[in-house]
Amino acid sequence: MGTSDVEITLGSEAALLVIDVQVSIMDGSGETPRPAYRRDEVLARIDALLTNARAAKVPVIYLQHDDATYAPMFPGEAGWQIHPAVAPAAGDLVIRKRASDGFYATSLRSELDARGVTHLVVAGADTEYCVDTTVRRALSLDYEVILAADAHTTSSDGGLPAEQIVAHHNALLAYLPHPKHEIRVVPASEIAFAPAGAR
Repeated sequence: MGTSDVEITLGSEAALLVIDVQVSIMDGSGETPRPAYRRDEVLARIDALLTNARAAKVPVIYLQHDDATYAPMFPGEAGWQIHPAVAPAAGDLVIRKRASDGFYATSLRSELDARGVTHLVVAGADTEYCVDTTVRRALSLDYEVILAADAHTTSSDGGLPAEQIVAHHNALLAYLPHPKHEIRVVPASEIAFAPAGAR
């Protein structure tokens, strides 16, 4: 359950959700001066997913975290901006949030429902906070969830090394019990988007 060794191809039922890929998280600043684990590789994989989704006219939605207690993440600050390597394009939707759960007190669910989205492809940061919490909530809201196993990241913060955090969540989320749905955890290279009528 949860994993796949064949390409998953999605169309108009899907959206690509990019969580908190912001400058201070990816490049490091303030209390977390280290860049995110495998930053460049993760940004490249997210960029490839973005390119594919946009070409197929699949909705691209960014979550952008506002933090009133951590200066680099104050709205408007340089560290708060979406990382330029994966910057939003015209037509992409950016939803601001203040909790780890991307659905909490945001328009995310209504935007997904308005677009007829039933499948979410998820990438971004931080693995153990906003990625984990949003993925779990999406499952509870009856979305089919595909987590790009090598397109989410975090930074080591004195606890477990980032590599172990990512690996742990990939293994755990793939086997999270649910009576109707599962979280499929697959490499970004196995996720494809197809234009309407092309599958």
